[in-house]
Amino acid sequence: MDEARPLGRILLFGIQHVLVMAATPISAIFLMSATLGLDSGLTVDLLSAAFVLSGVGSLVQSLGIWKFGPRLPFVMLPGGAPLILFLAIAEQHGLRTATGAVILTAVFTFVVLPLFSRLLAYFPALVIGTMIVIVGVNLVKVGAVLVTGQPGSQGFADPGNLGLGLATIGFTVAFYLFFTGVLRQLAVMLGLLAGALLAAATGAIDGAGADATGGGLVNLPQLMPFGSPQFNLVAALPLMLYTLASMAEATGQTVINAEAVGKRIDTRTDVPKTVRGDALTSLFGGFFGLPLMVTSGENIGIVRVTGVRSRFVTAAAGAVLIAIGVLAPVTRAISVIPTPVVGGTAMVVFGVITVLGIQMLGRSDLDKHTSTFVCAVALSLGLLPILVPGVYGGFPPNVRILLESGVAVGTFTAVVLNILFHHVRPGVVARLTTPRTESDR
Repeated sequence: MDEARPLGRILLFGIQHVLVMAATPISAIFLMSATLGLDSGLTVDLLSAAFVLSGVGSLVQSLGIWKFGPRLPFVMLPGGAPLILFLAIAEQHGLRTATGAVILTAVFTFVVLPLFSRLLAYFPALVIGTMIVIVGVNLVKVGAVLVTGQPGSQGFADPGNLGLGLATIGFTVAFYLFFTGVLRQLAVMLGLLAGALLAAATGAIDGAGADATGGGLVNLPQLMPFGSPQFNLVAALPLMLYTLASMAEATGQTVINAEAVGKRIDTRTDVPKTVRGDALTSLFGGFFGLPLMVTSGENIGIVRVTGVRSRFVTAAAGAVLIAIGVLAPVTRAISVIPTPVVGGTAMVVFGVITVLGIQMLGRSDLDKHTSTFVCAVALSLGLLPILVPGVYGGFPPNVRILLESGVAVGTFTAVVLNILFHHVRPGVVARLTTPRTESDR
């Protein structure tokens, strides 16, 4: 994990990480632009900031600075649930309030982290393994949606897009099967590039995304692109509630990442370093108009598939992301990779994360009936909002934010049931079955 390989090889493996996850900041910013009606110049500024902050966060998490960053091969990204919440706040209260909510949430994370750290003793392998399985299934679904599009949308499950996604998976499998050594370790990147070449050959490359980034040579992030942030605690509440689930997810990602690279960690000290890295990057991101920044699950799967454990690889990916953020031609080149190709690659990588969770559950005493029961109930409740979207649509918005996070629900359920069955119940049973002595009476 701490091995400093030749610079050319580290850079090559770092580019592989970037190619797999580059679609996330691009799609996040284009979604922001389309939803909020932003002009092309502002879109360019936000895209530049997204890449630069993703790079800075990746460097912090990979290299570690004081108490920030666990020194594990992590990459950071915007997008996902924090982006949706950011857009909801922006539409209701304005963009200046939305950026203020991101900054308030980052500060809130620093405040509640000491209390959260004390609760990590209640996150054994049973709880974390259950959480990782839910995270993996959710991420596989995210990758699949990149291939198929959203159900009910125009062009959903288009055969051409499905063909590109499945072909990309096929290329990745073929490279992993027939290649050895460094080429096998680059199978994910080679599969993605082969998928992109197939897309170009079939006319599936869309240059609209590249055109949206403008024609200049350099893009520099603009500080406070929407004006001075406005701070509203009520408006920020949804993001603050979400960050509790995000800290739980960061716990699982830190543990599973450490296992993937063979590093023994102390969750009481290393998990807070991951969370602090998230909060610090989000704090700066808020001043550049971005939603919350979070550690990415993509690179954990890449580490496991390729066997390249060096944290300097993801540090190199961070440097590449910063370069992409300031060099417009590079941004335009990456942005034209079709989402079905990225989705096909993501499904493979995310599937590996699910397997890692299953492996962890295999080491958590599932032959005990109580452990099986805890896992079964937590998986059922955690997967419910993932498998049945909108199931909590009738609940109040602030309640729905937590209930619709399968990771939050599954983790909370696993923690509570684990405490009841493995901490509270043994003590109660012992008191009920131990014979009482005369002094007790």
